[in-house]
Parts: sequence; C-alpha cells; structure tokens
Amino acid sequence: MKLFGQYILIIVCCFLHLNSKILLGNEMPQELKKYISHLEYSKIDGKGPKLNFNKVDSHIYKVDVSWDLQKDINISSLYLNIYPNFNPTFHWAPHLTPTDNHIIAQHVFRSPAMIVQDKRKSISIIPDVTLLEKKPVVPWYLDLNARENVMTIGQANSKITDHVLYEKEDKTHFSKGIYTLSFYVLVSSDQRNIENPFASVNSFMWQKWGSPLYAKGEPLSKNNLDSYVDYTYQWAFNHWRDAVWQEFDLNGRRVGAPTFIVNVTQSPNYPEEINEREFRSIWNQAWFNSLRSASGLFRYAKRKGVDSLLRYANQTKELALSFPQINGFFSGLIGTEMVDVDINGKKHRRSAGWDTHYFGNSNRNPFTWDPKTSPYHILDMSYTAMLMLNWYTELEKDERLLNYSKSYAESLLRIQRPDGYFPSWLSLGDQKDMEILSKSPESAMSVSFLLKLYQVLHDEKYKNAALKALSVIEDEIVPIGKWEDFETYWSCSRYGHDSLVDKKLVRNNMFKQNTLSIYYVAHAFMEAYRVTNEQAYLMKGQRVMDELLMWQAVWQPSFIYIHALGGFGVMNADAEWNDSRQSLFAELIMEYGKELDRKDYMERGISALKASFVMMYSPENIDTKEQWQRRWPFLGEKDYGFMMENYGHDGRTDANGIGIGEFTIYDWGNGAAAEAVNRVIDHWGPDFMDKW
Repeated sequence: MKLFGQYILIIVCCFLHLNSKILLGNEMPQELKKYISHLEYSKIDGKGPKLNFNKVDSHIYKVDVSWDLQKDINISSLYLNIYPNFNPTFHWAPHLTPTDNHIIAQHVFRSPAMIVQDKRKSISIIPDVTLLEKKPVVPWYLDLNARENVMTIGQANSKITDHVLYEKEDKTHFSKGIYTLSFYVLVSSDQRNIENPFASVNSFMWQKWGSPLYAKGEPLSKNNLDSYVDYTYQWAFNHWRDAVWQEFDLNGRRVGAPTFIVNVTQSPNYPEEINEREFRSIWNQAWFNSLRSASGLFRYAKRKGVDSLLRYANQTKELALSFPQINGFFSGLIGTEMVDVDINGKKHRRSAGWDTHYFGNSNRNPFTWDPKTSPYHILDMSYTAMLMLNWYTELEKDERLLNYSKSYAESLLRIQRPDGYFPSWLSLGDQKDMEILSKSPESAMSVSFLLKLYQVLHDEKYKNAALKALSVIEDEIVPIGKWEDFETYWSCSRYGHDSLVDKKLVRNNMFKQNTLSIYYVAHAFMEAYRVTNEQAYLMKGQRVMDELLMWQAVWQPSFIYIHALGGFGVMNADAEWNDSRQSLFAELIMEYGKELDRKDYMERGISALKASFVMMYSPENIDTKEQWQRRWPFLGEKDYGFMMENYGHDGRTDANGIGIGEFTIYDWGNGAAAEAVNRVIDHWGPDFMDKW
C-alpha cells in the first residue's frame, strides 16, 4: 500500500511537471514559505516565467515575474497564482469577481491590494504600479478567489458587464516580447495587523507612491483654493443662474436653492434646445443636500461680505425648515411635475414650474423609482438634522433649527430597534420599519446626529441611544466589512440588489461594499470619542478610517487622464475615480490625522480636498479642461465652474474625453466641494495647507 502511494505521488508530480504550472516553493525565500504554500503560473511552449524575489525588509518582499515570448500568441491571460498555506477567514480586494472569468481590471487600481488573513497570519499582495505609470501593452488585473484560496495577478484584456464588473476576453493577443509583472508581498503575524488589516498596507502605499506625489504638488499645486470656490459661485449664481437657482414662495416664505442636477444642454453656450436630465427638484438627502451647500455659502458670504450670497444661503435654510414634519419625520426632497415639450419634432423634457411642487423622498431605494411614493429614509433625515445642528452651533443660533432637530430626535428614539440599530426606511402611511437594511451601518449617521444633539442639550438619553447603536455596529458590521447602504444596491450599480443584500459573495468572501457607509461609521466613532474622551473609540475609528482609505487613489495611472491623487472610488462594483464624496471625507481624515498625530492622514485629507476640484472645468485645470473640450467642444468661459461628480464612471477612459460626463450636481459636486473648503477654513484657518 505504501509503494502504491509512492507511485501515485510520482504520477501526480509528473502531471504537474508536464502542465508546468506549479512552482513548489523551493525558489521562494524561506520566510515566505511560512505564509505561501506554492505558486502557479502560465507556461508558454513549455517555458515558464523568470521569478526574482527581493527582500525589502523582514515583512516585505518584491517579486518580479517575466515571460519572454518568442512569438505572437493568443491566450486567455498571463498570470501568477499565489496560494496561502493557511485557510483565511478574512478577505479584501478592491472589486468583486463573482465568477472565475471575472477580474479586477487595472481601471480600479486606486489603492490596489488584496488582503487575506486568519487569526494568526496575514498576506497582502500589492501590484507595483510604478510599472503602470506608462501604459502597458496588455492591461494588468487582479483576482481574489476565496473559495479556492488563491490570489492572482495577471495580464489580459477585459470587457465590462453589469455596472460595473469586468470579465476577461476569451483571448488576448500577446505580441512577441517580454512581459513583466511586479508586486510586493507583505506578510505578518503581528496581532496589530490582524486586528487592523489595512493599516500597514495603507502606510506602505502612501509612503511608496502617495507622499512623493503630494510633495510634488499633486493633485493641485495651489494651496489656496479660493479661485475654485469663486468659479463655483459665479457659475451657480451668475452665468448659469437661470438653470441652477430655483426661487419661489412656500407657505408665505421666499425660499430657494440650487436645483438637483443640470447638464450640458443647459449651458449658455449650448447651441440647441435644453433637455432636463432628471425631474427638477431640490434634495436634502445623504448625497445631495442643499442645506450642506448653503452652510458653505453662508460661511463664504460672511467671510467675504457678500450680501447677495448670504441671501441665497438663508433662503435655502428657510426651505429646509419648510419641509413639513409628520410625527417628527420629514421628506427628503421637493420636486416639480415634468412635461415633454415638442420642438421641431423632438421631445424635450422640461419642468412644469414650482406651482406644481410636491414633497417626496429619494427614489434610490428598494421599493420604487417614484419619489412621490418613496418611503422616509432615516439616513437622509438624520444627516439633514445634523446639518441643522451644525448650522445652529457654528453659524447662527436660529432656534427653529434646534427645535426641528429635537422634534425629529424624539421620534428617532421611539423607533430604535431592541438590538440597537435604527431602521433604514419607514413606510409613508404608518411610519413602520420596512425591514430592509434595518441592521446596517446607515444607523451610524443617526449615532452622529444624536451625539451632536447631546453636546447641545446634555440629555443623557441621546448619548445612551447613540452609543447603544454604535456598539452593535462595532460588533456586527465592522469585523466582516458589511458596508451596505442605499447606494450599494439601489443607484446606478444595481448588481446584487436581488440576491446579495445581507449576504456575502461566496467566491470573494466579501459583501458588496460602499464607501459612504464606511465614512458614516468612522464619523460616528470620532463623535463618540469627542463626547466620551475614551481612547477606545478613537482606535476603533482608526481601523474603520484605514479601511476607507483603501478606496483613495495613491498614484497617477497612465490610463487616467486627469490628476488622480487623493480622489476616492465608490464601491467594489463600480468604477469611478475622483468621486465627489472625497469633499465629504476630507476633513474627517484630517481630524483623525490631528488626533493621532499622523502626517500621512493630514496629507491624505488635504489631497482629498484638492481632488474635490480636479474635475472642474476651469483654466487652472489644464488637463481636465482639455478632456472637457474634447467631449463638449462648445464649452467656454461662462461654463467655468461646471463640474462632473466623478471620472471614468462607466469603467472606460481615453485621451479623447471618454470618461468625462455630462452633468453637474451642485449639492454633490462643485457646491459641496466649495462647502468643504469654507468649512475647513473656518475650522483650521486659511493657511492650514501650508503647514503640511
């Protein structure tokens, strides 16, 4: 029987040798064998790649893999597989790969890494993106297959499926020549790295690529961002005023705010007829919040002494206070009816005017696309109420803001679930929990709101309810990366909305994840630290912040035709670069940097703030302006300040404007970015960037 087993072993070894894909590990450094059982690679015409291992330090190795192709070939890919010698319980990668044909395309290499670990060991794979600063002949990719316990780095062409997932093309053409993949392997058995899987990876990538670019002046060389703020307000309240600013009477008050969205057809330079992209509306929601933008305008108007802008800000505050409360709860938007106008045989969508207004809620939800029948969203209400408190405590003591927020808070306490969470959606009629995402990180925004209210009123019931919710989020959400919220499934990236809610994707051992919910939790931990002064909250918040930073661009790719450093992505099934959420995240990153005395966090926060203006059509942004004009040649000086909310949204870019969009959402794009700058100036001083 023993002899028979030896024959079987010989046969298996011969099979592996003939297929020539297995490297049994004897070429690896001894230290790596403690973490990696073996490697597997493509072999072409009986010849495998050349591998070089270089030790960077006791925990970091650089691996170079080169294939010397003697002729042109068409194959699925060139690849190297890395097999851990343990069974990981935790997995992280920047994009989902639901099947063996899906890949993590280089387009989403913002902070490219794959991380696996159990309770004792951790392995991180980081592509050497230095080689991608010049566009490769064949694109790179990654893949993380938790089911088979393998991490892959390779080269292949891909196609986009769903919105946005990537699949390998059936065949990729490789011309004769040398193809090199390089990557870093970070290994650790340190318990601190097990508890925080992202800290060392983030530090390595920022030190390697991010900080040197920051020192060179990326993503914007200017430390004074006033000109970008000026362009924003000139655009919204002067050149594009007729399209952007909405002003009308409501319940005897003169109210107003910028409209939700405008597109290039509304430019004063557009030669044809206007066509409104979505229903005309004003939102006070977790994304698009007119009160947030108005608070920035208020700060700017006070600092600069511009009475007309102060009037606009106050009219937006009046509008927010005009949203009727029903048992303390309130709607998230006000909209108008829309009509189709026939002009020369073509239909053009237009607003029927504010006389047709109605209150409704965000149609980014699991129930309906109709804002009139969309349910109450607790996240939207808690965020708006927190903005009211910020206005009350920092801008002016308008008691109506405090009373409105307090009325909502009392209702919020009544619906807190026994497990500590707050519901996500409430039905319009009876205001009952609709039981979808009712145990989600969206509750963290309610934590921040209640802790803010506690700081104003010093009523323990608000603090107790908030910390109860934060405790269950800490226990049930953070350890498994359950970063689900409304945007994760019910916006443009709807993959998994019918199958993955509350479930992991088995092949990746990951949830579909969105950065907004990570931010909410990091923000809640910081608020808890401020209220309690307990260091544990700061440390837990740092772990969440480090996960959020895995979505920040740390380098300048050859295939991204705008300045990328500091910008953020959205989720692990979408493709945006420089998304507008970076203006929301920027100051929180800086706050963690200040509390933890972390220079890299400060650089990252400032980079995020600067990146918030990279997409603006303006003379300072030479590369971006060129991309805009390649896509929309009619744009001119009156369009300075126009700004798409992100870049490369559809997963593709090129030098001729592919990757540039068609619209501006003031309360998520330029107006939100301007708010962030004005807020940071008030909190940190006008010259804060010069200190870092």
